Amino acid sequence: MISNEESFQNEFLRPILKEQNDLLVNIFKHYLVKHKILFERYSPQDQANYIENTIKKDAQLRNYFVGTIIGKLSVEQYQVFIAMETELNRRIITMLVKRLQSQMI
Repeated sequence: MISNEESFQNEFLRPILKEQNDLLVNIFKHYLVKHKILFERYSPQDQANYIENTIKKDAQLRNYFVGTIIGKLSVEQYQVFIAMETELNRRIITMLVKRLQSQMI
């Protein structure tokens, strides 16, 4: 039995992250340039850690990413989303971190 959160994630959030992939990667690349981070000089492990720590600790960046995702929801989907907002935000960030790590390292 899969949870409502997992069902929503698989039906709506995962496809949005896939659709928005290029935009999400470019948002993170812009963040690196804006903050003068020499990301390419980091080891792959340090790059992975940097992506995860930055997204989890920088509330403004995290909220920007979450807004980019939930902005693609319909009004009906958004109503379902807000009922499970805390868990779904956590799931968005987890999927986003893994996606950026797989594409940028």
